Amino acid sequence: TDRSTSPPYATAQATITTSTMVRYSAAAFLAAICMLSSNSSFGNVGLARAADMTEAEKAAETAAANAAAEEMIEAISTPYSPPEGSSAFEYEAEVHKMLDIVINSLYTNKDIFLRELISNASDALDKIRFLSVTKPELLGDTPNLEVKIEYDPDAKTITIRDTGLGMTKNDLIENLGTVARSGTTNFMKALKESETNDISQIGMFGVGFYSTFLIADRVSVASKHNDDETQHVWESLNGESSFHVGPDPRGNTLGRGTEITLHLKEDAEEYLSPYKLKEMIGHYSEFVTHPVSLRQIKTIQVPKETDEFDEEEEEKKEDGDDIEVSEEDEQEEKEPEMEEVTTYEYEQINTDPAIWARDKDGITDEEYQEFWKVVSKGDSAGDAEDWTHFNAEGNINFKSILYVPSEVPFALQQGNMEMMKPGLRLYVRKVLISDEFDLMPRYLNFIKGVVDSDDLPLNVNRETLQESKIVKIIKKKLVRKALDLIRKMSQQEMPDDDETDEAEVDADGNVIVKDDADKKPKVHPYITWYKKFGLSLKMGCIDDSANKDKLQKLLRFKSSKVDGEDEFISLQEYVDRMKDWQKEIYVFPGESIKQLKESSFMDAFNDRDVEVLYLTDSIDEYFIGNVREFNGVKFRDITKEGVKFSDEDEDLAKRRNKVYTEKFSPLTKYLKKLYGSDVSRVAISKRLGRAPAIVSSSEWGQSANMDRIMRAQAFAHGVAPGENMMPTGILELNPRHPFVIKLLESIPDDGETDPPQSVKDNAWILLDTATMSGGFPIRDPKKFAARMTRVLKSGLDVESLTLADEIDPPAEEDLPDEPEFEMPDGLNMEDLNLDDLDINM
Repeated sequence: TDRSTSPPYATAQATITTSTMVRYSAAAFLAAICMLSSNSSFGNVGLARAADMTEAEKAAETAAANAAAEEMIEAISTPYSPPEGSSAFEYEAEVHKMLDIVINSLYTNKDIFLRELISNASDALDKIRFLSVTKPELLGDTPNLEVKIEYDPDAKTITIRDTGLGMTKNDLIENLGTVARSGTTNFMKALKESETNDISQIGMFGVGFYSTFLIADRVSVASKHNDDETQHVWESLNGESSFHVGPDPRGNTLGRGTEITLHLKEDAEEYLSPYKLKEMIGHYSEFVTHPVSLRQIKTIQVPKETDEFDEEEEEKKEDGDDIEVSEEDEQEEKEPEMEEVTTYEYEQINTDPAIWARDKDGITDEEYQEFWKVVSKGDSAGDAEDWTHFNAEGNINFKSILYVPSEVPFALQQGNMEMMKPGLRLYVRKVLISDEFDLMPRYLNFIKGVVDSDDLPLNVNRETLQESKIVKIIKKKLVRKALDLIRKMSQQEMPDDDETDEAEVDADGNVIVKDDADKKPKVHPYITWYKKFGLSLKMGCIDDSANKDKLQKLLRFKSSKVDGEDEFISLQEYVDRMKDWQKEIYVFPGESIKQLKESSFMDAFNDRDVEVLYLTDSIDEYFIGNVREFNGVKFRDITKEGVKFSDEDEDLAKRRNKVYTEKFSPLTKYLKKLYGSDVSRVAISKRLGRAPAIVSSSEWGQSANMDRIMRAQAFAHGVAPGENMMPTGILELNPRHPFVIKLLESIPDDGETDPPQSVKDNAWILLDTATMSGGFPIRDPKKFAARMTRVLKSGLDVESLTLADEIDPPAEEDLPDEPEFEMPDGLNMEDLNLDDLDINM
């Protein structure tokens, strides 16, 4: 191993006995057991293989086991020796207590150690870069500002090396000897006292540094500062109350910078995998300004080198031989002998640019789309629909790029909100803090992007940063920016036709001119996007009361006055073209546009040319129930009672209703008695057009569409099948319909005489048709079938429903089998001679 990359712990055996570290190894105990088992037997039980071995083989095996066991026992019992020439120092804080906090409270993910060390390295590089602006000579012989990471599977170590500012001996003692003391803090303090404080650092060095003890038994830090001629090394054991600082026995191997070597615990050897390290570096340090490289170890086969003396002897032998060698023999040269060679090559991991830190005027659309592929990580297909790049300034400063996808993420397509991962990644000075913060509410979880803030309190407890007030302020600003972006998308002008349709020609070569009616209508890009993401915006109206008004302006609906597949209207457009007498926004929730158009509820609105919004999404019922109004205009569900029209004389309407109520009072009383609990009440309708009757819901009750949605809940608890078949509705009768008038005439005047069964059946059939017209299911299908059977019997004039006798047809003689169909003689492929065909054109 090259001296410059060797761990900075002493190899000379000093007599310092300040502390002893004994690491027990399972392999050592196994070797000791093998040594004991080869020399003795346990009772009458011996090793089965020993019976087949000769005495000489047994002796040789015993000697080998003894030697291996003694070597391992000696290795694990070697006392810890601090760096040669170092001095011991006591921590200003009790490290073992602090480590307990780090392991059990501060950090919940061991991977965090690498993020912390790279953050510290980035700080050190930023410091020297800032100072070198006015003093270029500070860079000296180490002009490259970079971070290099190495792993050594044999030594079980990980090394992080940077070419930053470095630390003197006093810096090592003060910065690493005190919990939560930070060289960064002092550096920022000095900058604030100067006139040019235009640089910021990530956070405290001390606490983040001690996250290394999550995975390491021993940590060594070698550092070289320009103000110190000597390279010093700091070293400490996990949990010890002291540390050692002294001159590095290797000399000045760094030139400038810091090298941290982690001696891993046995349960942390997974971090020796290059794939694991590469994944972690790419995750946490993908956009760090300075290059972060990982040393890859590869073993390759190369031809074995031949000594020059052997080559000269071989040439003399060839010159002395008079044997002629043919060309074929010369071509059959002997394959060279191969040998394994271990190579080391650095690979830069953070190659993606952090474009959010650049001026947005200098970034092209192609660059934004390329960065979209980086932040989306394949979660959303297609390109970004739109984006916003901004710098938030004020009490809280941060930079951000927010993307709106053009396609719905897979998890959102399935309606599985729990599988949707947060779309925003939080950075501090381009170092990833977390990609699991809920910086967007759930209705905007399709938004992807990055947030880079300088104001986050990262000195402690990065894992609980979610509760920070600063994060809540950032979240509020991000939501506002996201809604502004969607609003701008909705207000864009219709794009011009970039491509012209290919002209069609007829058989004579004449161009066919298409009428405007034959051309496919243009669709606004926002409508195309809204058809995919509109449900999320409606959910926002329910969840986010603070932004409810903004979200309602982004919604689009189908209505009774728009027929095209891609034709929608906004709530503001609906309000602008309301009738002068209209005071409410009429909505009609249902299962499909076709059913809603053909419903009896629409008769009165079509007659008056009143527009009705069609609500066919399942979430629409919850939306109307929570929002209730738009800009002071209330929503009115036309399937519920209370629908009134102000286009007629109010006094005349009252007089008519009074007369109809008195006239049909016997019928309404009789039908309520007949139907019982199947209806809440029977009333004379003021709004029916051509339908004889319809079942509506009470104003504060559950509509038929809501009942359908509730019954479709697959995970509904506490309701047995059939118990909640249908809410009790209101039967509204049309006093002008012939069926209703005839039914009134059919019931006895005294109200006591029982009418014939046919009258009862007609009354029940009237309720059945009204129930289905209202969108409700039939309450009792068996009784409904019995009634319809009686109606068919009467209509077909059938006296009895007794089945006719079964027929007994005579036996038929066996018919001969049908003759097989034979192919006529014809031309076979074998009879075809292609040579006889004239195929020349």
